[in-house]
Amino acid sequence: MGRMWTHYPELLQRPVPRYTSYPTAADFSASVGPDAMADALRQIDKATPLSLYVHIPFCEEICWYCGCNTARSNKQSRLSAYLDMLYREIEMVSALLGGRGRVQRISFGGGSPNALDALDFVRLLGDLTVAFGTENPLVSLELDPRRLTPAWLRVIEATHVANVSLGVQTFDPAVQQAIGRIQPLDVIETLSRKLRGAGIQSLNFDLMYGLPGQDLTSLLDTLGHAAEMRPDRIALFGYAHVPHIVARQRRIDASALPDDADRFMMANVGHDFLVAQGYRPVGFDHFALPHDPVAIAARTHTLNRNFQGFTDDEAEHVIGLGASAISQFPGLYAQNEKNIGAYRTAVGAGHLPVERGVVRDAESKGQGFNARAAAFRR
Repeated sequence: MGRMWTHYPELLQRPVPRYTSYPTAADFSASVGPDAMADALRQIDKATPLSLYVHIPFCEEICWYCGCNTARSNKQSRLSAYLDMLYREIEMVSALLGGRGRVQRISFGGGSPNALDALDFVRLLGDLTVAFGTENPLVSLELDPRRLTPAWLRVIEATHVANVSLGVQTFDPAVQQAIGRIQPLDVIETLSRKLRGAGIQSLNFDLMYGLPGQDLTSLLDTLGHAAEMRPDRIALFGYAHVPHIVARQRRIDASALPDDADRFMMANVGHDFLVAQGYRPVGFDHFALPHDPVAIAARTHTLNRNFQGFTDDEAEHVIGLGASAISQFPGLYAQNEKNIGAYRTAVGAGHLPVERGVVRDAESKGQGFNARAAAFRR
């Protein structure tokens, strides 16, 4: 095993905001609202590179560990009502842009975008293309592999989706049972082959450590299976158990969770295992094969970070659409209403659904740049 990280148990006891997004949730306030978002959109120039993030806050099944903003898609009427408001938000944002900006990337997250019917996704992508005047944007998708139908695979190929991220988490059947996500190994193996056949350029696996009943042997077994399938990227996240915030996590047996020392060891061993398998570390919990655009960007010092994480996307303007989506501008972060009902109410009344945000000053911008630059100095 490679270099051992230094363990500081006293630091692990300190409550801190989640590291997976920056700025952290604690930095957002209600002082930022619809007017700030509208002003930021009006300041975009005609040639400004733009990226879009579209949030689909629905899943067919809700996994117990998940802290994402999502709800069950058990009624088609819920999906249809949400899409109606999403189309109206797209129309409002497009009108404020007035044809300015060049959309180069569109990312769909959730939830699970494939909670939508495949044809609804085609209509949504088409509406975005027309509203923002996009030409051959790079399209990325987060997917629930348990619900990826043949129709969805055909749509992925026909619309030239470039990047796909699969929520895998673990291949250990006992751990899957403990987190409410049953997903056999052969499902992921088969789907990975089909996605490659559909023309996917970059495939990511989301994996987790610190899950109930998980030990080092279980984690290494999962990492071994993942490495054999050679996804272009792997994200290895630490599970955050916050049942006082995420009610669904109360179904997880807290007594079965690894302690802080075990979690630290899992992160360390997972890092060394993936590096030994040929993956380049991107930060401390993301990994990419050398040919992947994110690894190339890290190697050539062109890597960027937006609120979603490290990226090779050079756009400084990211427009978030949908409930809880976050927009990013050089001087501002703005987050939409998290609650689906509140989101629909705001958009239905003709308002941008921004609930809170962060105004970025020169110092905070510099800190963000330096932090991400330091993560890749070797």
